[in-house]
Amino acid sequence: MYLRAVHAEQSIPILQQFIRANPLGLFTTAITSKSYPFLQSSHIPFVLDVDDKSDQVHLGILRGHLARANPQAKALIEHLNSTSKNEGEPINGSQVLSQDVMIVFNGPAHHYVTPKFYRETKPATGKVVPTWNYSAVQIYGRATIFHDSKASTTSQFLDKQIRDLSLQSEVDIMGYKEKPWQVDDAPGSYVDLLKKAIIGVQVEITNIGGKYKMSQELCAGDQEGVIQGFEALESDIGAEMAKTINERCSGNRSQDT
Repeated sequence: MYLRAVHAEQSIPILQQFIRANPLGLFTTAITSKSYPFLQSSHIPFVLDVDDKSDQVHLGILRGHLARANPQAKALIEHLNSTSKNEGEPINGSQVLSQDVMIVFNGPAHHYVTPKFYRETKPATGKVVPTWNYSAVQIYGRATIFHDSKASTTSQFLDKQIRDLSLQSEVDIMGYKEKPWQVDDAPGSYVDLLKKAIIGVQVEITNIGGKYKMSQELCAGDQEGVIQGFEALESDIGAEMAKTINERCSGNRSQDT
């Protein structure tokens, strides 16, 4: 990811909160396989664990799961089974990939920006071009794959992961503070059957970066034009874009005035 200084977010806690607020990540692997593409990606909702008690900055651990029927999961299992001597024999039903994985989390609002919004530069020089505003966080990390359905650790990992993910989604996303849906609301035999159809993915984050590309590089007059342009759309996405741009550019505009 290109992290231009004016757009880059340097705060690790803010980047972590971004992931929690936008937990659907694009999980990407580069796995050599005779049967499946080298590069594969899947959309996976993640749970982020951070050790706040550590004296050092803890980037975090992401937990998710993939359907066994997913070609990416099949490639992972095939690769781990065929290279167990190099990757390490399975430890309690899990194996660690030697290659890094990448996950990208996108913000809720992104939009094309027309040069017609640039009310200061466009009439003055005409030297303006379109762009696209967005926000995203990208991580690299080491993945542990829980794919042995007979191992107790796989069952334990998946049991905790689906419970934590369901609670996170019900409470934080849906807002059900009281009586959220819980895994125990479904028949135990049904849940156990579904657990056999998925594999667990745990990623220890080794590098994290993110950006809010929200017109920070523009002069104050153009920033105001972009904000007003999005407000004039009178749409939910336009309102969200105007709000985010205003928040991210407020310091720039105050310095210019």
